[in-house]
Amino acid sequence: MLSKGSRHKGRRVGLRPGKGWLRRNFITEVYLPSLFSRRHGTALRPKFPVLSGDQICLTWIGHASFLVSWRELNILIDPIWSLWLKVVKRLRHPGIRLDNLPAIDLVLVTHAHFDHLDRKTLRKIAAAQPIIVPDGVGALVHGLGFNRVEELKPWESVSMGEIQVTLTPCHHWGARVLRDTYRGFGGFHLSLGSRTLFHCGDSAYFDGFRQIGEHLPTEIALLPIGSYEPPSKREVHMNPEQAVQAFRELKAKYMVPMHYGSFRLSYEPPDEPVRRLRKEVATYGLENSVKIMNEGIPMMF
Repeated sequence: MLSKGSRHKGRRVGLRPGKGWLRRNFITEVYLPSLFSRRHGTALRPKFPVLSGDQICLTWIGHASFLVSWRELNILIDPIWSLWLKVVKRLRHPGIRLDNLPAIDLVLVTHAHFDHLDRKTLRKIAAAQPIIVPDGVGALVHGLGFNRVEELKPWESVSMGEIQVTLTPCHHWGARVLRDTYRGFGGFHLSLGSRTLFHCGDSAYFDGFRQIGEHLPTEIALLPIGSYEPPSKREVHMNPEQAVQAFRELKAKYMVPMHYGSFRLSYEPPDEPVRRLRKEVATYGLENSVKIMNEGIPMMF
């Protein structure tokens, strides 16, 4: 826990549209083409490796959803298997079928937005295990089948057996609908024995990444690289170059990109985030540090 004077609480983004937000038409440029596009990808039946010691197995489900396996424990972060966000079509299938998941021991949800807190998915996953959410989000997951709901404020931690989970600040917002601005939001830092992993949530770039890295040493950083040209013109997500900057400021060993390809929520072409990321990675010679994953294929760390 940081001292009161040194806490960085992150920032809630302004919800007012940015300058020039009416110059393009999201319905005709993005929504309708996506609606009539064929959904790609395949739900796999992965063979999860046998882990030894403090090995971590990471499986990307798609979007910001990950399965983290460590010491026979399985953690799901921001799980969403739904093929629609209300009227927004999912463009790539989840990498694993829900019924091919191992038994889940812990669930983490970074904030209440529909593409991160999917009640339909959570209800199917819930099997009397604990779930950890930011402050003010617990009411949305009570009654879904979890035996323990922990709500955290930024920099607060909770231990679940051998796992320590800390909610970190981020630059985003947490409202499920426009009026419930009291809901918290953030990222999650996990201490898994001698290993550490950080899922930064849905953060835009902000000056708190350096402080997070200083106070919570991070080995594996899961950072978003998509949805950076939203129709509102608000600064709500990182672009690939900012994600690399955040990775360097965290001083992490590995970066895994996320939050791209599954749902088209902004104007950039679906293949642009990875192309820009590869270019930025080459600029800094980080090819061995940045691990671009395929949905449904486990990767050992």
